Amino acid sequence: MILVTGGCGFIGSNFILDWLATRAEPVVNVDVLTYAANPATLASVNDDSRYAFERADICDRDAMDVVIAKHKPRAIVHFAAESHVDRSIHGPMDFVRTNVMGTATLLEASRAYWKALPEAQATAFRFVHVSTDEVFGTLGANDPKFNELSQYQPNSPYSASKAGSDHVARAYFHTYGMPVMVTNCSNNYGPRQFPEKLIPLMIVNALAGKSLPIYGDGQQIRDWLYVGDHCSAIARVLEAGRPGELYLIGGDAEKANLDVVHTLCALLAKHAPGKDYTKQITYVTDRPGHDRRYAIDFSKLQSELGWRPTESFATGLEKTVRWYLDNSAWVADVQSGEYKTWVEKNYGARA
Repeated sequence: MILVTGGCGFIGSNFILDWLATRAEPVVNVDVLTYAANPATLASVNDDSRYAFERADICDRDAMDVVIAKHKPRAIVHFAAESHVDRSIHGPMDFVRTNVMGTATLLEASRAYWKALPEAQATAFRFVHVSTDEVFGTLGANDPKFNELSQYQPNSPYSASKAGSDHVARAYFHTYGMPVMVTNCSNNYGPRQFPEKLIPLMIVNALAGKSLPIYGDGQQIRDWLYVGDHCSAIARVLEAGRPGELYLIGGDAEKANLDVVHTLCALLAKHAPGKDYTKQITYVTDRPGHDRRYAIDFSKLQSELGWRPTESFATGLEKTVRWYLDNSAWVADVQSGEYKTWVEKNYGARA
């Protein structure tokens, strides 16, 4: 089986659902269940004999040793992370703990397990560390896209903590020979994303008649990657990637935040004729250190492993909007008191 960390989060849950839908191999999900984790997302596979869940913290070495020894995975896919830039500005140490110390703890537990495997199993073992393009900093309007040789220049506590985790993961390959691979993706969107990120926040707020807060001038550019495409890329890296390598995963869809919001408003209006959601757009003070542009050159992944995204931004966004419209109960469930407090804390003071 494979072991997935953070499988109750956005990308992790989509990965598990896609994996079980297309493969016979079992998967164990290790998640500590923080605010952004939602076990109900995986309710459809709870009774599947190929799925197992372990509630455990990647920062707890004893717990990681127990889980790994119990399930004996042939590979580990590491999604678990604190991932929201705004939250990292308010509480950076949580990000250092989970993203740096948690990754190091998981790697060390995995190394102990890997070293004790018979030679053939040790050779076949893989550890995929899932990271972000934000570790490379920001691009100018005419700069070439990020690639595997781009310099690390993180600008937020979140991206700095992910950069640290990338370096630790790389070191475990170069120092110990452990078969680790690192992936860096662009901005994900799609079903089951916690509504603190741009696209689900705009959808949820628009439907609720609330303001659609845009940072600064809204011209920050992101390369948007549909989560299903990201999951297929990670599966491909796990299948055929070379240990010690870095692979960048992008959606080939650079869009300014304001353009994304206008597109969302137009899509939502199709389901509410006569409704002009753009009237709900408001501009708020930009966040500190806000990167201006991200873009991914995924040519290495395409040439070496034959992967490229299958969803355009238009088709992916249409699927995303449709999912949120059809799953209002899921949205209501994740919008806890803590979530409401957070939204007010982050956006209320910026209005």
